[in-house]
Amino acid sequence: MHNRRRHTFRFAAFIGLVITMTAGMSDAQPRATGDVTFSKDIAPILQRSCQHCHRPESVAPMSLLTYAEARPWARAMKSRTALRNERGAMPPWFIEKDIGIQQFKDDPSLSESEIEAIATWADNGAPRGDPADLPPPKYVAGDTESWRIGTPDLVLRSREVTVLATGADRWEPIGIVPTGLTEDRYVEAVEIREVNDIPKDGSSNTVGGRFVLHHLNYSSHVVEDEQPDAFSADTTTVWPVHEVGRNADIFPANAGRILAAGSVLNLETAHLHSNGRETKAYLEFAFKLHPVGYKPSVTWVRRFTGNGVDISIKPTMADQQLHAYAVLEQHTKILSFEPHMHAPGIRMCLEAIWGANVQTLTCAGYDHNWVRSYVYADDAAPLLPEGAILHVIGYMDTTPGNRNVADPRNWGGGGRRSVANMFIDLGEGIALTDEEFEREMGERRDRLGLTKNDVVIGCPLCQVRFPSQETAP
Repeated sequence: MHNRRRHTFRFAAFIGLVITMTAGMSDAQPRATGDVTFSKDIAPILQRSCQHCHRPESVAPMSLLTYAEARPWARAMKSRTALRNERGAMPPWFIEKDIGIQQFKDDPSLSESEIEAIATWADNGAPRGDPADLPPPKYVAGDTESWRIGTPDLVLRSREVTVLATGADRWEPIGIVPTGLTEDRYVEAVEIREVNDIPKDGSSNTVGGRFVLHHLNYSSHVVEDEQPDAFSADTTTVWPVHEVGRNADIFPANAGRILAAGSVLNLETAHLHSNGRETKAYLEFAFKLHPVGYKPSVTWVRRFTGNGVDISIKPTMADQQLHAYAVLEQHTKILSFEPHMHAPGIRMCLEAIWGANVQTLTCAGYDHNWVRSYVYADDAAPLLPEGAILHVIGYMDTTPGNRNVADPRNWGGGGRRSVANMFIDLGEGIALTDEEFEREMGERRDRLGLTKNDVVIGCPLCQVRFPSQETAP
């Protein structure tokens, strides 16, 4: 583990290392062509898992659209993809593939054969191959549209904030944003991105160095009696937390969230951090809406949490653990797993306990530079009965090998700043009635062809046929 941790590094250090490693490489001749070429093997991987970010005017520091752009970075691509689920890995997807549920939506991770192909390509001199083997381009230079949810129906913008080059982290509201809606609408998907004046080829020595808004808690509600903080339960939505590098939120088709007529976005608490240069930044909120007249059949969404109080992280120590438990008060379909820790965090696991049944649902590495939400595939989302216990385990490392930690000599408790600690699973789920719970399990059992002898991770009762289903074939 310690050898693997030494491969992790900050973004700026990575850029400097890569420049050194690849100096002169673009003029070198391939030593051997081998069987792996850019046109036939590497370009399809980049299109699927890399080019959304790695293209001109996007968030990544280099474009990988063409062979000429990608070839100088061949060795770096080999190094970063070989990290798999460790901090600093690319693409940034940290699910551990040897334990727990493996079916997720929008999974950009690479297979072992793809990781091997990139390594072989780099080791053989990064040959181009036959241009006729290239797939049709997915992105082209000059195409700056980068919303993963598709063309949004509504885009809102926060006020601009200025963060000084150096200074303590700030945790503060950043304003109210009117939605301008004249009728209630339900949201199918939402995506947030930070827009700032950091040069596209810039770097930084701090966590999340290309950004100054590490995360944001926000809600939407109707302004009543001219009181910005007046909430109405029927028209209030608490939206998923925005975090640096986080993917978009696409909600289940039957669980759209309301964005009410006359509502505002209340940008309640933003975590701002300095990144080494004075930076001006704002957030854009893109909403994709359901058609007028849509009504959700499921409206209650439950959030899961960890422990923000009993946190004591010792200095210069690896393999520290934090634990938290929650008893489900209703049958629950867990939609997503989203680890949130701070700089010492390196890994989080989610377990479900039902009687004597203990199952590891998901484990993921954690990188404070790039936070991810992992949305379970429809037939893999855990279906847990009332009374099941969720157990969250966090793994912390304050040794010098964890380069995210500002000073390994310091003890750390709970707190909002990056030099303090958090331990939360921000994943979400839907509460189910008895009837809904039995129906969900029955439909999954039929689709997957399960028998009473099948064990399904995350669905301890999927083999059980309830009395209401006795007449089912």
